[in-house]
Amino acid sequence: MLQRNQLGFDFHPSAGSPPVEWRIEPGLVPYSDALAVMDARSTAIRDGPAREMVWLVEHPPLYTAGTSARPGDLLEPDRFPVFAAGRGGEYTYHGPGQRVVYVMLDLKRRREDVRVFVGALEEWIIRTLDRFNVKGERREDRVGVWVVRPDRPPLAPGVPAEDKIAAIGIRLRRWVSFHGIAINVEPDLSHFSGIVPCGIAGYGVTSLVDLGLPVTMADVDVALKQGFEQVFGPAATD
Repeated sequence: MLQRNQLGFDFHPSAGSPPVEWRIEPGLVPYSDALAVMDARSTAIRDGPAREMVWLVEHPPLYTAGTSARPGDLLEPDRFPVFAAGRGGEYTYHGPGQRVVYVMLDLKRRREDVRVFVGALEEWIIRTLDRFNVKGERREDRVGVWVVRPDRPPLAPGVPAEDKIAAIGIRLRRWVSFHGIAINVEPDLSHFSGIVPCGIAGYGVTSLVDLGLPVTMADVDVALKQGFEQVFGPAATD
């Protein structure tokens, strides 16, 4: 069986497709509002003339539960509001300082392969991090993007510590994607302690600023757009 990093990640659209709409939302977006926007836009992409869209947001502090979330992984249920997300995966945290990117793409115009789509999202994150000289890595048994932490005690002899820097959680409806990725720029990392992030225990969580980089959200947004266009094709801000 091919590994994810052997599959190729060309997710450009078919010829003649318009550029993806690239939208950066100011302020903190309530999570229920984000769900409503994604639901409406994904339906319009499939049923009407709406363009594909990538929507960059920040949320107030909250936890979301994916379709595989286990109740025992919500360690502090009263700490922040908890939302049923409807995406794949388990519990995750969203909050200020974390760039959440909702990806509404029509895979029928691109490639009807969920596994390779997830790999393309990972590749996008890795290319984004590379612009800050951060080496993001895939793990075959763990979705998301990870960084090795040689400055931390090893997990076991010869096994270096690793922290998660970016999460992926998607949903497809009639081959249109929604939900997406989240990159930790400068969130309060203590907020992750109220859950077992993505159901994976034994690993830490980090951010670009935690790694010692004086990076702003605007810096990350520029890198995200550049990386997106390499993997998925043109995007335009209206």
